[in-house]
Amino acid sequence: MVDTQAAVLDEPAERLEPAVGVVKAVFGSVVTLIALVVLWEVLVRHYNVPGWLLPAPSAIAQAMVEWRADLVVHTGVTLYETLVGFALSIAVSVPLAVLIVYSPLLQNTIYPILLAMQSTPKVAIAPLLALWIGFGAAPKIIVVFLVCFFPIVVSTASGLTAVPPALIDLIRSLSASPMQTFLKIRFPTAMPHIFVGLKIAITFAVVGAVIGEFVGSENGLGYLILVSTSQSRTPLAFGALVLLTVMSIVLYYGVALVERVVVPWAPRN
Repeated sequence: MVDTQAAVLDEPAERLEPAVGVVKAVFGSVVTLIALVVLWEVLVRHYNVPGWLLPAPSAIAQAMVEWRADLVVHTGVTLYETLVGFALSIAVSVPLAVLIVYSPLLQNTIYPILLAMQSTPKVAIAPLLALWIGFGAAPKIIVVFLVCFFPIVVSTASGLTAVPPALIDLIRSLSASPMQTFLKIRFPTAMPHIFVGLKIAITFAVVGAVIGEFVGSENGLGYLILVSTSQSRTPLAFGALVLLTVMSIVLYYGVALVERVVVPWAPRN
């Protein structure tokens, strides 16, 4: 009886352990970040580093406040290009991965081409896209699509082929159709793998948008960094970098949150 009561009392503590671990991790990261920023500020002021070379965090914050209206506009442009290109890559990559897994012909013909495309530097493709399409949002979206495409295809294909053969034999013995096998076994098993690719791709997506804006653009955070550095407005360029970093982190954890809701059975890091 005493052992049973003790076990019941221990249950809330066991449930709180993951939350406590998250709080500790976040607290440790925040404290470390604050310490690094303070050290940065002290060193820049102590050694009188020129602001155009390496601005202090306080100067970066001041520039972000002064240029907040422009930063909001440019952030919205980069975020739009990132999300549209990312969504387009999902819409194309997942169905294509399914076709590659179920078609040996496509696996032997299309997959090597995809590998070759992934090996091509996207920085080299961006100028050509600007030449062919122009300087609007389309070239940036295509660059985002290209950098996200391969990780999603590979992760989806790996997940679809990761089903234990014994499980496939079991569901076939129950006279399940190929569509039922896919919907009930293959795709749910592949979901954790797919989200691994999505979390990698969403961070690449921000990089792809900035690459496109570097090559040819009239707006976006990448364009703002390029213009700011050319005019020696280094604090403003660092402010744009801060926003890009925050954007990448928020988008990554946004995808991770969707994973927790859609794939509750996925292993947690």
